Amino acid sequence: MTNIGTSTRAFFDRSNIDISGLRAQAEALQARLGRNERLSRSSEDPVAASRLRTLARAERHAKIDTVNSNRASTDLALADTALTSFSDAIIRTQVLASLASNGTLSPTQRADIGSELGEIHSRLVALANARDSSGHALFGGEAAGDAYVLDGLGNATYIGTLNAGELPLGDGQSVTRGVTGPEFLNFTVNGTATNLLAEVKALANALNGAVADPQAAARTALDALGVGLDAVTTSQTIVGSRLAWIDLAAERSTNLGELRADEQAEIGATDIGTTVAELQHVMLVLEASQASFAQLANVSLFNALR
Repeated sequence: MTNIGTSTRAFFDRSNIDISGLRAQAEALQARLGRNERLSRSSEDPVAASRLRTLARAERHAKIDTVNSNRASTDLALADTALTSFSDAIIRTQVLASLASNGTLSPTQRADIGSELGEIHSRLVALANARDSSGHALFGGEAAGDAYVLDGLGNATYIGTLNAGELPLGDGQSVTRGVTGPEFLNFTVNGTATNLLAEVKALANALNGAVADPQAAARTALDALGVGLDAVTTSQTIVGSRLAWIDLAAERSTNLGELRADEQAEIGATDIGTTVAELQHVMLVLEASQASFAQLANVSLFNALR
């Protein structure tokens, strides 16, 4: 009787193990279809799993590079807009200086022009202290506060850093995220170093009576303003080329992202057709096994043995 009992118990145990195994296979295949991932653990295909991890790391790095690219693009676009405002202000200053150099103007009329130039100077200082997308000085390099401060006489002094700083765009590429104030506000006229803010302020003061010959001062200022406008225009060209470089890098990043996605799908995605066919086969075997077990369990010999 012991052998009979053991054989009966072994039959039930073996059948239970077989059916449980088939159910586990069916559940695994259903889960694979649900998450659309071929691998549930690395041991199933170590080489493919390693490649998928590499692709996932590259994707995370690409997202960081995209954030940097967007920040650099935004800051450079802000710089380009501000430089356009600088150009407009210089052109207006040139018009006013040309008027002031006319010998037919009265001192009062020149003083009125000087007052407008004083307002332009204030506007230029405000532009020089514009903020980037992070709220820091747009033209102050990596400084957190203002790029320029005014002393007691209203003279502007640069207090930012020497460089604007770079942001990585991926694959070893980077871009300078802006320009510093001295890069486009400082220039040399006839061998003498000067800057746009100082020139506009000096002209405003001259037309308000600070020099004996304001008409001559206006004529002299026209040369400096021409050089200053060229400096601003050059910086706009540089900013535009950096924006174009960011667009090119972004396009390349997008293409690489698509290639990674294709490779991830090829390596790690579930083959729907094959998996469905395999699931149907397992379900068929499972149903057959359950039916066979039920029939064998109800045979009279088993009933007698129980």
